[in-house]
Amino acid sequence: MPPFAGWVKRIIITCTAIFLLELVARRVFHIDLGWVDEWFALIPVFVMKGEIWQLVTYSLLHASFSHLFFNMLTLWFIGAYLESDWGSRRFIECYTFCVVGAALVTIAVSYTHFLGMNEHGGTVGASGGIFGLLMAFGILYADQEMFLFPLPFRIKAKYLVGIWVIVAIVAIFDPRQGGIAVFAHLGGLLFGFLFVKFLPSRGISYAASERYFSVRNSYYRWKRRRAARKFQVYMRDHDRKVTFDEHGNYVPPDDNDKPNGGSKSGWVN
Repeated sequence: MPPFAGWVKRIIITCTAIFLLELVARRVFHIDLGWVDEWFALIPVFVMKGEIWQLVTYSLLHASFSHLFFNMLTLWFIGAYLESDWGSRRFIECYTFCVVGAALVTIAVSYTHFLGMNEHGGTVGASGGIFGLLMAFGILYADQEMFLFPLPFRIKAKYLVGIWVIVAIVAIFDPRQGGIAVFAHLGGLLFGFLFVKFLPSRGISYAASERYFSVRNSYYRWKRRRAARKFQVYMRDHDRKVTFDEHGNYVPPDDNDKPNGGSKSGWVN
């Protein structure tokens, strides 16, 4: 069995706990939790009005026990393998990237009104992120064999991904599959592909930090060059000549022009 740890464990426990709390509240205490779906499910028209947290929170909600069970089971088997290989940081970046990407695809499609879909429909479930992980697994470990649960035989990862792509496309035209919610599956597959093929192998946060430090260092170099030019003008006004290179570094005069044998400070030990 795959390891049950890290972000895989946290996501499964969180989704299961939320589902059980909702179930108890509705079945035992008969509490109306319609507001939960309105606030935390993915409803495109509400996201466009500013409720952007729904781009993530919808993945924590599930419509039924079977919906939760199969999503969490797939997350455990696929996600645990990826997290063990990638590390926790890159894994959660990929999962979150696919969850948000699936939501964006869903929102975009809802406003096209394709097959009668509209922006007022709600979407819940972690399927977008899980399909993204499935795509990543299929690309990186194409020939890795795994069990096609619950069937007792093994199949290569690339064929499993192919099967799920076909299932996701066919489900779009099946009204029993929830309409627009199915596009989250395709969105997850797309963003899983983009994550593996085009994002840095060391992760989004690493790339962002490198970009930040690159911009910061460029700014500091610009300030140094600017200060050097201002100092040159100041010294020229006082009949003194100083030289800086193109990076703003001070260039000392020739040794013959220096006092004390060429010491930059003018002092000799």
